[in-house]
Amino acid sequence: MAQVEATTERIIAADAETVFDALADYTGTRGKLLPEHFSEYEVRQGGDGEGTLVHWKLQATSKRVRDCLLEVTEPTDGELVEKDRNSSMVTTWRVTPAGEGKSKAVVTTVWNGAGGIGGFFERTFAPKGLGRIYDSVLENLATEVER
Repeated sequence: MAQVEATTERIIAADAETVFDALADYTGTRGKLLPEHFSEYEVRQGGDGEGTLVHWKLQATSKRVRDCLLEVTEPTDGELVEKDRNSSMVTTWRVTPAGEGKSKAVVTTVWNGAGGIGGFFERTFAPKGLGRIYDSVLENLATEVER
């Protein structure tokens, strides 16, 4: 099995602390940022960054739905890590300053892909699809915090 990785980033016209706080607010802001690919969103524990346990279903394609139960940690300042209890998937959000009143938000998801020909197609197409999904999340985040 090869590791599959998808990364998306965006410059947001809001300071890094504001952007990070919005991402870490699983009980309020985060649910509003999710596009139609996410369903059954539910905070099961915590709700603000470290110690949060959150559930959702992610429909990456018309046939592929991933049931995610994510444990959230904050290993360093400006970083949220979501580890899926149901798979090898790990999503890392990093928010850093990017000049006066701006920040850079980067989201990277990695997981152990399938082997064989299916794995080839997964490594080829899944990063692009997931990148589009997370680009929508970042666009919604920008809209939310740039008000």
